[in-house]
Amino acid sequence: MRSVTKDNITEVFTSYFGEGTDPRVKEVLSSLAQHMHDFAREVNLTHDEWRMGIDFLTRAGEITTPERQEFVLLSDVMGLSSLVDMLHSTPEATSSSVLGPFHVSNPPPLAIGGDMKRDFEGEVVLVEGTVRDTEGNPISGATIDIWQTAPNGLYSSQDEDQDIHSFHGLMTADENGRYAFTTVRPVEYTVPSDGPVGDILNAAGRHPWRPSHLHYIVSADGHRSLVTEVFPDDDPYLDQDTVFGVRDDLVMTYVKQPAGSFPEGFALSGSVDDAYSRVDFDLVLAKA
Repeated sequence: MRSVTKDNITEVFTSYFGEGTDPRVKEVLSSLAQHMHDFAREVNLTHDEWRMGIDFLTRAGEITTPERQEFVLLSDVMGLSSLVDMLHSTPEATSSSVLGPFHVSNPPPLAIGGDMKRDFEGEVVLVEGTVRDTEGNPISGATIDIWQTAPNGLYSSQDEDQDIHSFHGLMTADENGRYAFTTVRPVEYTVPSDGPVGDILNAAGRHPWRPSHLHYIVSADGHRSLVTEVFPDDDPYLDQDTVFGVRDDLVMTYVKQPAGSFPEGFALSGSVDDAYSRVDFDLVLAKA
């Protein structure tokens, strides 16, 4: 079309949709084109900058593997993942937070009171809570996919010295919605900065650190699945999370417990003689 100009190209693009186009597809693509074209016009995007952007996306694709999703990481550090989470969180339910690029599928079963610490060094943490609905009713049989970093700050998919399912477990809540497990206290860590996403952080003068956290995916029939993270209130990066994942209701407290007080009913019962920490955190699901 010879009459395309820098001022009408967006309108021309939206006119290309066929009659059978799904309305939502048309809405999303039209808006995406509008914002991309407005961005290019606003900053007067140069050919060199455009080529740099294409190269960035190409490198992100090349570095992505089943164990490392650079595009998810890009979405995280640009705040898009958290924005989508916040747009679709239910105020009465636990806030959702970023999935991250290192979740491992098909985690091993973890019994209530089971242990994820294994032989790793570090402070023992006892985590316990209830899965319930927004009216306060416990949700029997909810499944809780739990994972975290090892004490070296690496997820199992990043670390060849760890078993792929290290610090991963899939638990089923009991008839009262209770879940409970032991682990080692997670540590703060840096997101991978050796790829194109690291270039963005460096260019923006941003650090790559995340506060320590536990990951959860919680599912139950008749309820919306929840992807979230739980953060300690004393972490130095709590207000500097490079992927913007912290929410007020996701901050909890590690409560110190004296030596010799470790309770019964856990896989580690009878073997924890030192002081440890306890976390109580309930997970609230919205109705589907």
